[in-house]
Amino acid sequence: MSEKTDPKAGPKSVPQSRLGRFVRYAGLGARTGASLLFSKDAKGAAAQAAEVLGHMRGLAAKIGQMASYVDGVVPEAQREAYEKALKGLRAAAPTSSPEAIRNAVEEDLGAPIDRLFAEWETAPFASASIGQVHRATLHDGRRVAVKVQHPGISKAVESDLANAGMFQSMVSTFGPKNINPKEVFDEIKTRFREELDYRLEAERQTFFREFHAKDRWIRIPEIILDRSSTRVLTSLLATGKTLEEAALASEEERRHFSEVLWRFVFKGNLVGRLFNADPHPGNYLFADDGTITFLDFGCCQPIEGARHEHAIGMHVSAVRGDETAFARACAKMLETEGGSYEKKAISYTRACFEPLFQTPYRFERSYVKSLVGGVMELKEEVFAKDNSFRPLPKGILFMNRLQFGFYSVLARLEAAADFAATERAFLTEAGLM
Repeated sequence: MSEKTDPKAGPKSVPQSRLGRFVRYAGLGARTGASLLFSKDAKGAAAQAAEVLGHMRGLAAKIGQMASYVDGVVPEAQREAYEKALKGLRAAAPTSSPEAIRNAVEEDLGAPIDRLFAEWETAPFASASIGQVHRATLHDGRRVAVKVQHPGISKAVESDLANAGMFQSMVSTFGPKNINPKEVFDEIKTRFREELDYRLEAERQTFFREFHAKDRWIRIPEIILDRSSTRVLTSLLATGKTLEEAALASEEERRHFSEVLWRFVFKGNLVGRLFNADPHPGNYLFADDGTITFLDFGCCQPIEGARHEHAIGMHVSAVRGDETAFARACAKMLETEGGSYEKKAISYTRACFEPLFQTPYRFERSYVKSLVGGVMELKEEVFAKDNSFRPLPKGILFMNRLQFGFYSVLARLEAAADFAATERAFLTEAGLM
């Protein structure tokens, strides 16, 4: 909710039909694929990708947004061109018309907009894949941010979910392609459909706000419930520096920010048993006093039962530097059964936990890129002679999305931080260590 929009983008309707979205997506692949692979026109292909994905919004826009900041998704030779163009997709997504947005707000909240708000800014200050955000003022004088879904976005998302080819292309960003059981795909569909329910997002934002209430460095805006609905979400307006601006701070400030980010993510996962699986760079606002405001709780996933127990086991053993206990907990989490796949899967996961085993740890983009590449290498185990490969268990795919994206955010700050000490503190406080 912190991204600025480009007034030149202008209002555009969202393509909604399954066929229409498939044709646009397929055409994008045909026009940009050669440039992406062979560097003949990476700049032009990237600009085309940003324009098409931004216009399509929905899950298509999410692919472009993630490609713009997750290290290792785009080949190195084309990374600069794609990152620059797709960064524009993050910061200047096309907007819906003022009339359409006003109608949606008044229909969902059941009153004229001037009765709902003392002031309403027609031009949005942020626009993303699902909705756009407007500044407004309540009648009691409080300044708020009002997130409104793009008209037609619900149908567009359902069309994307029905396009199996596009869906699997997106999935391959977070894990091996074509090797996920039906349960994993169903879970993905559930998460993305939940993003369309702003009432559920309001509940989760309130949960995280209360959960982190005693942490002086974490801020989460208060939800205004009587100005929120399924398609409209109103919260107190937050301000702060962007990730790019925070990356220019001193080493000590960047270290502090890195540790606060780590605590927010993993305390929520391990103690709160709910993780926010959308580490978009625009969801963090950094203040001069060291606090970070966290935005957007639309994509969250519970961590329950044995999965939570195994996650605790992995993190506690990593903080303690116990390689044997870590491997044992990892095998249980991944539900492996020995063989070459288990060995490679544990080795890969161990690499993902390096920031806890090695302390202090400095995130670098080359490290994140190696993790993305490592997932692709695991695909080779599908055809291993010992048949030891096991599909991804339920819940793991979105953990990959969180990890790749979150690690890419930390790599932008590039500060040496003691993540193990950060975890040890909150795990001990919660009686988990």
